[in-house]
Amino acid sequence: MTRWWLRAAVVCAVGLATSPFPASAQTSWLSGYLQTVPLFSGSTDPSPSNVADFSRMRLSIEPTLGSLSFEVAYEHALTVQQRDSRAGFGLGAVPSGGEWLDLGWTITEEAHVRWRHRFDRLAVAWRPVGAVELTAGRQAVSWGTTLFLTPADPFLPFNPADPFRQFRGGVDAMRARLYPGPLSQIDLVVRPSDTLLGDEVTALGRGLTLVGNWEVSGWGGTLYGDITGAAAFAGGIGAWAVRGEGVAREVEGVVVFRGTLGVDRIFQLGGRDLFLVAEYQRDNLAASSPDEYLALVQSAPFRRGEFQVLGRDETAIQSSYQLHPLWSVAGLWLWNLNDGSGLISPSVGYSASNSVSVGAGLFFGVGDDQITVSRPVPSEYGLAGQSGYISIAWFF
Repeated sequence: MTRWWLRAAVVCAVGLATSPFPASAQTSWLSGYLQTVPLFSGSTDPSPSNVADFSRMRLSIEPTLGSLSFEVAYEHALTVQQRDSRAGFGLGAVPSGGEWLDLGWTITEEAHVRWRHRFDRLAVAWRPVGAVELTAGRQAVSWGTTLFLTPADPFLPFNPADPFRQFRGGVDAMRARLYPGPLSQIDLVVRPSDTLLGDEVTALGRGLTLVGNWEVSGWGGTLYGDITGAAAFAGGIGAWAVRGEGVAREVEGVVVFRGTLGVDRIFQLGGRDLFLVAEYQRDNLAASSPDEYLALVQSAPFRRGEFQVLGRDETAIQSSYQLHPLWSVAGLWLWNLNDGSGLISPSVGYSASNSVSVGAGLFFGVGDDQITVSRPVPSEYGLAGQSGYISIAWFF
């Protein structure tokens, strides 16, 4: 397979987005994001304690030129830490994986410093008519319906424990969106990817519409060469929002089901908003016990980055409360129902101004942490130990 069409789109996007020709009027032609995050982690059996600082800068432009529009996001990510930079906290500028185009580069990578820069968005879109949009290049594609555990989102879903979910990672794809009506959409995506297993192609089509007060959708096609189909819904029952998604996939001749059901609601407590989310995921592609973790991390889906969590049965519970117009507190609990381990993360946020936010949080891993020859990974979260962070972010 050749890559000429995406390379051509990238050249056009860069050239036209930065050209001197006038674009349509915009309130702000350039937006940006700066963040610095001091972190620490306690020692565990697999790793010693560590202190680090992660910083990132992101610049974005979205100019238009007639029926053409462009999206460019360029960012730097710098990690400085006490221990070897390859033994870091798993943080990156944005979630990434399987990029087909080589749009990221390393400025320096030494024992304690890692500095990279990349294009997370680099796409050109064309609207030949109002109800049709064609896009090529690196772009964000999100088909998830639930809020934390999204097994039916085939395009780079978030890590549910990531406290810095500001931007969804871009994927390299050709995409066609059609709008047959004001409440309906058809989405066709062809995504080549370069994974640890080599070059692979995903080709999927999705339909979405409103039925009464419910949003319903379904998609199907080939996902990394596997025949796959999915369905999702989101709506309300009384004061509760109800969301669900499920996917059936043929893997090595066996049909495997992955699905999540969740509810969320806003309560009034003391005149302030209390937001609660609870989700349960059943993933027959994941591990049912610690004895299966080693095989799981060596599997093709894991090496592609398809898992958000490792357990076959997992829950995510999140709450947030507005203490004051400028202050909020939150808590997240990820619980593996199969091995009994959990990840607990309390956090606090402060809005310093309209463009500056400050946050801090802790992570506590609980569960079996006794490594043996037969069980190198005794539980999903037991080896996580304790860690914490302070985040300062500025949007402009």
